[in-house]
Amino acid sequence: MMQEKKYTVEKDTKIPFHNNVAYCIGTGRMGLALQKEYQEQLAYVQEEIGFSHIRGHGLFSDDMAIYQEYTDENGIKHAEYNFTYLDLVMDSYLSLNIRPFLELGFMPDKMASGKQTVFYWKGNVTPPESYDAWCALVQATLRHLMERYGEQEVVQWPIEVWNEPNLPGFWKDADMEEYFKLFALTFAAIKEVDGRFRVGGPAICGVEDEKWIRCFLEFCRKESIPVDFVTRHHYTTEVPENVGHYGYVKLREPEEGYANLQTTRDIIDSFEEFKGMEIHITEFNTSYIPNCPLHDTNQNAAYIAGQLSRLGDMNESYSYWTFGDIFEEQGVPFTPFHGGFGLVANGGIPKPTFWTFKFFADLQGTCVHRTDEAVIVRKEDGSYRGIVWNMTMDGTGEDICRSFCLPMDGIPSGEKGECCILTKTVDEVTCNPLKLWHAMGEPSSLSGEQKKLLKEGARPLVEAQRKELEDGMADVCITVRENGVVYFEVSPVKAGGDRGYCYKRVVGK
Repeated sequence: MMQEKKYTVEKDTKIPFHNNVAYCIGTGRMGLALQKEYQEQLAYVQEEIGFSHIRGHGLFSDDMAIYQEYTDENGIKHAEYNFTYLDLVMDSYLSLNIRPFLELGFMPDKMASGKQTVFYWKGNVTPPESYDAWCALVQATLRHLMERYGEQEVVQWPIEVWNEPNLPGFWKDADMEEYFKLFALTFAAIKEVDGRFRVGGPAICGVEDEKWIRCFLEFCRKESIPVDFVTRHHYTTEVPENVGHYGYVKLREPEEGYANLQTTRDIIDSFEEFKGMEIHITEFNTSYIPNCPLHDTNQNAAYIAGQLSRLGDMNESYSYWTFGDIFEEQGVPFTPFHGGFGLVANGGIPKPTFWTFKFFADLQGTCVHRTDEAVIVRKEDGSYRGIVWNMTMDGTGEDICRSFCLPMDGIPSGEKGECCILTKTVDEVTCNPLKLWHAMGEPSSLSGEQKKLLKEGARPLVEAQRKELEDGMADVCITVRENGVVYFEVSPVKAGGDRGYCYKRVVGK
């Protein structure tokens, strides 16, 4: 049995919809940007989606080699800075028309107060032995970037101080007081370089998030710190069950996540001086682990569609973690489909969730329809763009059919008129590279032919039809299978064509 609903859109309808889907995207640590496959995946993402900013860890980690020390002939230790790799990374980003959302971390080993590290690549997560040295590093890096790329350019790059300090794995002992010290001194150091820089924090995840947000703002109030924005993270699965290399998870009901995010908005707005301040979700995904098979599925794509339709209601931006699967938090992955965070699997294969982002990036215009399963916008030329999704939590869902009656402009008086209805379908039948990979025997090392085949199986199904208008209205019927996402465009068709050409005769009608 199929669910069916019908909607009629009025001509002058305008519905609030803050669609900032392409503002920022996440990445593995910055040093990975030197790899060829990383650069190819990012270039593909930029060609199809076109994100404005990119955020990742490891700016000051040792593989970037920025912070160095030497001892002079008098035995006195000095700091020096090496920006060779930083320049290569920033040049590659800017060549792809994407700017960094700078996350300041982790601690250079030579500067660190301890030996605690996180991840396979051992990012140091202890406070600096000398805060003066840390602030000098931050200032030297920003001044170098401004000299190389221009002040007017670099001051547009948002800056976030550290990553998830509310977790002891990312900040020694999850020491709130020590993090606030780091933030205050870093904030002042950045503003000393140029007051136009926008600086935010505390970059927390969901653990004790209400306590951390409130205490952070109370600290900023007490110390008269005019923080520019608040950052936090957003993940929506339960604790994983680990089996071998993988973590299997259960999705949370979306409303739980939205309610949690609303608490951050409410806490900020309870401070008169911070009311209405921007919130940037600098990481979000379904699962928070990089070995979760859910990330590779059509269910993930449909669930994320619902997220993208609502995250802009209370947040200025929301950055998916991550654009690609060149990623090493738990080591180098064994297979192309290993449950990585990325929109693109290794081998340059777009996952279903890639297309969810592509579709929302193309959804620019005035919103005229919005429900828990669909969004439609009207463009200035009178055409429409829309997305319908069908996400089920338990895998027992059914197909849905959504019909929309849309008013069409641009049809001369007295003419009946036609429209073109274009659809792009991503579901478990039409665009499911994971299923194809499984059928191939789950090869861990893909041949050239296997990559080519998987890329072919990872494209949406494109269909189109011409349809007569009824009283100036286009009747659009969209059927979506379980865990499917369908993008559609509706445009008026103008009479034309070459003399003597008859499509109906060509196809035998």
